[in-house]
Amino acid sequence: MANLGARAARRLGTGGEAGAPSRYAPAVKRVLFYGLIGGILLALLKVIEYQYLVRAYPGEIYGGLVAVIFAGLGIYFGRQWSRHREIREVTVIKEVEVRVPEPISASRPFAVDAGKLKELGITPREHEILGLIAEGLSNREIGERLFVSENTVKTHSSRLFDKLGVNRRVQAVLKGRELGLIP
Repeated sequence: MANLGARAARRLGTGGEAGAPSRYAPAVKRVLFYGLIGGILLALLKVIEYQYLVRAYPGEIYGGLVAVIFAGLGIYFGRQWSRHREIREVTVIKEVEVRVPEPISASRPFAVDAGKLKELGITPREHEILGLIAEGLSNREIGERLFVSENTVKTHSSRLFDKLGVNRRVQAVLKGRELGLIP
């Protein structure tokens, strides 16, 4: 400790010798002693504060620790597993038969299959709505064109879907064309 005091004295410009006691040596020792005691007290206060925090919020702290641990593990294993994967490109070729309807020529006009309409029990209003759906109109637009409410259009559409055995508008149009109900 005396050596530290001499060094401090030299820095302050007092001209103290290496072996000679300095008048600042007791002050430096005291500062170091109080600094050490202050550091120990601060560390002790932090430990006490941490213990209070753990006792006050144990579930949140342990939950947070578990979350951090699992997040770290997830990142670690995700990076490990993604490195070892081989990327293979697989091309699957499958031949699919596509039915293309014959185009309706100008010489042969479209004729509604009235037998299918009766067989399925489709009313004229439902048939009209199916045609408007095929044109791409929304329920609101169909209601405006037919002078009925949107809810009435929805009711007719749902009954039509039930009779055709479909769930969506596009399916209804395709089924209607397949059965010869709409062009």
